[in-house]
Amino acid sequence: MPIYEYECESCGLRTEVRQNISDPPLETCQKCSGRLKKLIAPPAIIFKGAGWYINDYPSKDRKQGMEKEKGVSEKKTEKSPKAKKEEKVKV
Repeated sequence: MPIYEYECESCGLRTEVRQNISDPPLETCQKCSGRLKKLIAPPAIIFKGAGWYINDYPSKDRKQGMEKEKGVSEKKTEKSPKAKKEEKVKV
């Protein structure tokens, strides 16, 4: 259910109200019975992390850096076939 914000034209009181889209807009202030106007507010979206734009559309320099980082991390996690055989023998 969306949250709508209203401001009283008389006293300036701002009110947030949860309403269905199909509900009629509020018209009178609960405090002073003045006329309310519906405000336009930005959506409540929060992007967390490194940033969706940087990850999805990297520059050439950023893309090369990401590829280098990926290569380094793969090298650290990979074990040579000889190391794998030695582990089997030890167990």
